[in-house]
Parts: sequence; structure tokens; C-alpha cells
Amino acid sequence: MKEQKEIDISVVIPVYNEEKNLPILIPQLAQVLEPLRKSYEMIFVDDGSTDESRKILKGMLPQYPQIRVLGFKKNCGETAAGAAGLKEARGKIVVTIDADLQNDPKDIPRMLELLNEYDMVTGWREKREDSWVKRVTSQIANRIRNWLSGEIIRDSGCTFRAYKRECLQNLKLYKGMHRFMPTLVKMEGFRVIEIPIAHHPRKFGASKYTTWNRMWRAFVDLLAVKWMKSRYIHYEIEERI
Repeated sequence: MKEQKEIDISVVIPVYNEEKNLPILIPQLAQVLEPLRKSYEMIFVDDGSTDESRKILKGMLPQYPQIRVLGFKKNCGETAAGAAGLKEARGKIVVTIDADLQNDPKDIPRMLELLNEYDMVTGWREKREDSWVKRVTSQIANRIRNWLSGEIIRDSGCTFRAYKRECLQNLKLYKGMHRFMPTLVKMEGFRVIEIPIAHHPRKFGASKYTTWNRMWRAFVDLLAVKWMKSRYIHYEIEERI
């Protein structure tokens, strides 16, 4: 098997029924990434979409050769789609962003700049453009997560992030673990910073989570992360002969 050439930046985008958003998102990403004068790829992971998302991605390949498409046979969830994209990424830096246009690609250069000092940059939707129910439940969930995990992360549900590639090499991801990437990366000894990012209302498509399943699943996953932190093995080698 031919070894794939390393590039500068990989952008990983999980996709599930986002047919109206993709034709807008792809030009936005290219507009931000091209001026950086770095090699890049955009990895779209189609998580078993039932609309025209995959067809649209294939149709845009001639115009945007940086696009790569992974298509799941069936819907497996956001963590699975993200994990598949991260595994496929060739970039020295990896950025993850949602396909729903609520994240703004214009925040990417600022994230990349902070990677000169940190190993991971995670977004904080300071002015979140969602319903009041989502905002309130998110605040409650974040407080509970921080209390149980011992972390100080304002927005663990935000998946708009940038990583140095080495942060991801030893991570084992399970369902729901995408919410706890800052904690998992910190457990590996890397430096993490959280920064405010822009957030836009969703114009097309629908949220893939209900308030109840989001909170219940996140709580169960949190208990697993708390257990992992309590059992994590820490050691420092003083001498090797």
C-alpha cells in the first residue's frame, strides 16, 4: 500500500443530512484556508446520510480537489464519524468543525496561531445562537461535567477544535467521547486552551439531538470519563540504563 504524503492541515467534518449546508460550507473553508499558503485537505465523513449530502460532496470534487469523502454504510453517530476522519487525516494539524454552518471557519486562523503555544485549542460558544432550552441545558450540563470531572471547560459540547497531530495518536474513542476531547487530551499530558468563537443560528436542516437524549447520554459518558481519570496510570522515569 502506497504511503500517503503528510500535509499541513486536515479539516475533519462529520456530515449527517446537511445537503443545503455543504455547498455553502465548502467555499467558506477554501476561502479561509487558501490564504494560509499551506497544504490542506477537507475530509467529509458522511455518517449514513439519507439525503443528497454524499452526492453533493462528490459533485464538488472537480472544483475542490482537496475534498476527501468517507461514506458510512449506515448512521453510526458523531463520535464514530469524527474518529474515522481523525484516523484518515494526514495533516500535522487537525481541525474539526461541524457541517451545520453554526461554526465560523474564519476562527480557524486564530486557532492555528494559538497552536504555537498550546497543543489543542477548543471553542467556546460564548454567545450561543440556539434556543433558550438548549442554552440553559448546556449550562447545567457543563457545570455538572466540570464538577464531576474536575475540569474547567465552559463548553465541552463544542466540537470546533484544532489539534497538533500528536495529541490524537494514543486516544481511544468510544460513543459520546467527542464531548470530552479536552479532558482526554489533558490526560495525555498536552496543553489545552479554550477560546471564544463565533456561533450562528442554524438555517438549514435540523439538530441531530433532543434535549433529553443529549443530557442523559452525556451524563452516562461523563461517569465513564470520571472513572478513566481515577484509574489513569501516571509515572515518570527518573533514569534509564
